[in-house]
Amino acid sequence: MKRQTLHLKAPDNWVNDPNGFIYYKGYYHLFYQYFPYEPRWGTMHWGHAVSSDLVTWEHKGLALYPTTRADQNGCFSGSAIEEDGKLYLVYTGVCYEVVNPDDPHSCLNEQFESAQLMISSEDGYNFDNEHGKEMIISPVTDPSIGDRTHTRDPKVWRGEDAWYLILGSTVEEKYGEVLFYRSEDLHTWTYINKAWKGPEYGWMWECPDYFKTDGGEVLMLSAMKLLPDHVKERNQSICFPVTFDEASCALQIPDAYQYLDYGLDLYAPQTTLDKDGLRTMITWVRMPRVTEEGWIGMFCSPRVVDVENGHIFFRLHPNIRNAYSRAVRNVKDVSDDGYMASFDLEDGETADIGGFIISRKGNSIVTDRSSVYPAFEGAHLISETPELKGGCHLDVLVDPHLIEVYINDGEYVISNAVYDLGDKIRCDKDKDILLYTTA
Repeated sequence: MKRQTLHLKAPDNWVNDPNGFIYYKGYYHLFYQYFPYEPRWGTMHWGHAVSSDLVTWEHKGLALYPTTRADQNGCFSGSAIEEDGKLYLVYTGVCYEVVNPDDPHSCLNEQFESAQLMISSEDGYNFDNEHGKEMIISPVTDPSIGDRTHTRDPKVWRGEDAWYLILGSTVEEKYGEVLFYRSEDLHTWTYINKAWKGPEYGWMWECPDYFKTDGGEVLMLSAMKLLPDHVKERNQSICFPVTFDEASCALQIPDAYQYLDYGLDLYAPQTTLDKDGLRTMITWVRMPRVTEEGWIGMFCSPRVVDVENGHIFFRLHPNIRNAYSRAVRNVKDVSDDGYMASFDLEDGETADIGGFIISRKGNSIVTDRSSVYPAFEGAHLISETPELKGGCHLDVLVDPHLIEVYINDGEYVISNAVYDLGDKIRCDKDKDILLYTTA
């Protein structure tokens, strides 16, 4: 099967959300939303990739595909847990009520229902799609709880005394919410509570993820139509420092949020604990154009999530940093896996990474990808961080289709999809830029 290093990309055709991210029996398993027939969104399957170190990945083909009435039109996003040596996948199955007569892979006017399903595997690779699926939460029919159509993306975790599940939903398509369920056995789930903010936080909350770190608790979610109409990617992933009470499933969410990534290209994050207990995140990179090789969609580098003084950091995972182990003097000497450029910027200074411009303006970092990104209405070309608190050191990961700018060890990150990068690097005042590539 196809092997990839540092950035996991679509094996072919189309990928989007990461799913079922877990360390299980000595390997990291990452499943993902996958349409295997064309480089576009369609009836969702789950692709599957594995890695021993988060650096080198191997695609393993299909894990889930539609086989029942509940998921006959797609296996939407979900998560993975381990219990008694088995790997369990919990996901949203969708059933169209009105199929688009011009495209069997879509429905008309979002007329479909969603249910939450579960399937297990003894080894993490083989799933009985024909006979092994179980509906664990039926479509929501009580509008005071959630939405029959737009309730999806279960994330499951083990609490102090039971299993817990968080779902994304909407209140009358006016504002997003999350729903909490509890189970003693993974099979029977009881609705407990919900949490929401209001219409200014998006009309629906997708891909929720709640977890604890040493520095505090975090809620991540992907808010639909968070940004204004003129922006193409209105849906955006955001995160909050929160507090959660297991007994009541009451979640306290502050008013202020951070963007997951200030490049605004990342969406649908999912986290897991790595083998050393680090809370590790991976996220889909939205791309506007199919590559010359015929695929579209990839994933960012794994990041370690932590909270310090109420601020959420996204640090480059140490395995990824260590993979860039060979110093080079010129971009032409780097491996096919790309490179990392490390340098500092003073106020007013600019670096040009193959046509991708990084500037410091006051205590903020601004990027401009106008020269290395397709031009279209609503394109997001200029990205900017909030004000920095800890200097201005940059570690820039450069891939042919993705640049990730880690600022002050993850105080903020700007990740941008790119096309047709050049191979020249220039910095004001001939500032020394250290280059590293894989061994």
